[in-house]
Amino acid sequence: MRHPGSRCGSAIRLPGSRPCALLWIAAALPVFLGLIALSLSKPAAAVPSFADQTSQPCQSCHVGGFGPHLTPFGREFKLNGYTLRAKPFNVPLAAMVIASFTHTRRDQTEPPDRFKPNNNLAFDQASLFAAGGVGRHLGGFVQLTYDGVARHVAWDNVDLRAVTTGRLLGNDAVFGLSLNNSPTVQDAWNTTPTWGFPFTDTAVSPTPDAAPLIDGALAQQALGLTAYTWIGQKFYLEAGAYSSPSASTLRWLGSDPTDPGSIKGLAPYARIAFQHEFGGGTAEVGGFLLKAAIDPGRDRSSGQHDRYTDLGLDASWQRALASGDIVALNLRSVHERKDLRASCALGRLGKDVAADCARVRLDELRGDLSYTWRGKIGATLGLFRITGSRNELLYGPSARPDSDGLAAQLDYTPWGAGNSPLGPLVNLRIGIQGTAYGKFNGARHDFDGAGANASDNDSVRIFTWLAF
Repeated sequence: MRHPGSRCGSAIRLPGSRPCALLWIAAALPVFLGLIALSLSKPAAAVPSFADQTSQPCQSCHVGGFGPHLTPFGREFKLNGYTLRAKPFNVPLAAMVIASFTHTRRDQTEPPDRFKPNNNLAFDQASLFAAGGVGRHLGGFVQLTYDGVARHVAWDNVDLRAVTTGRLLGNDAVFGLSLNNSPTVQDAWNTTPTWGFPFTDTAVSPTPDAAPLIDGALAQQALGLTAYTWIGQKFYLEAGAYSSPSASTLRWLGSDPTDPGSIKGLAPYARIAFQHEFGGGTAEVGGFLLKAAIDPGRDRSSGQHDRYTDLGLDASWQRALASGDIVALNLRSVHERKDLRASCALGRLGKDVAADCARVRLDELRGDLSYTWRGKIGATLGLFRITGSRNELLYGPSARPDSDGLAAQLDYTPWGAGNSPLGPLVNLRIGIQGTAYGKFNGARHDFDGAGANASDNDSVRIFTWLAF
């Protein structure tokens, strides 16, 4: 998405600024929140996207000309607080809608309400964004989403930033704060859970039950403040913590305050990454950590807490070929140790048992390899594998959390260069996804004790994703 006549540069020139105190930045965050709230009340003629702010086509920031897979240019834009602009000032608005048709290999025994056992056409979601930079130090986005499967409106991803620049260890550096509502939503690499492949999915088809806490369980259930520095466009360091808003606040925002429960005190989060040129492209290696104590269902009567420790390692590589084609690789491994003694003491796992009934581990491995041809046609192959400790109370008939399989996507983005016949701020992606399971919820065959096989959940999904 871009203005007519704009060109995609190969490097980003960061807006100049004088170093300022992070305390000033923190004080300015509420002001930016107010500006975002005002932008949501503006008429539809308001600026619809980051593209209008930067005068860059979508393919400058996004692999294949459509989000959320970021290019190195897009990472710089995000890490610098969404402040790069080609216009003196704007308050951008954007929207997107996603619809799809999904077929599973076997009919579902418990499809979502108002859906058939198979061959479902769904209006997956519609979102409104307030997104942009305010001056040289403030930027971010707020997303409001209508879930077409659950027929429910709620707040979605939020990332509000305050940034300044300076020097550290002899290098130019960015110093920033992120106020956000989901661990890893603020991350600039597509290896962490919030922005990992697949970039769009549906709630119509079944998915495995077991996943680490950091894989979205706290999304829109928590609010956190993290501080970060980006040194010499190579080293990234971030640390902060998350807490739970009140139950009444979450209900007002459209979230269920009891799922998974409330954070006891603060849940610390840390992130480290190193990025460097390698093999003709840009490579990254890093790690992240989340620790949380949860009162399940916000029930504190047991005097115990469910405790989680999630440790992740990630790596990525992306190369733009001379032809303009892009090849990209993303990898993630997460090891989780959890002690669900509060859930056990409260009988939330089926019966009242000893406090050590659910001291288990969970391991997740995910990776995807993609090739994008001429910024229009993309092909992605992904793999996923979840394994963990045996536990009958947690995992039902199979007593195991194990799931694995392959996911593939072929997509077409005709207007990523800003050449839509409907105007430069309209973008479209159409695609087809396929998912094949080797194991599902612990077993290859009869995983539910009623004769269901993992392959019964294999699915094909055709989707349309429109942004404007």
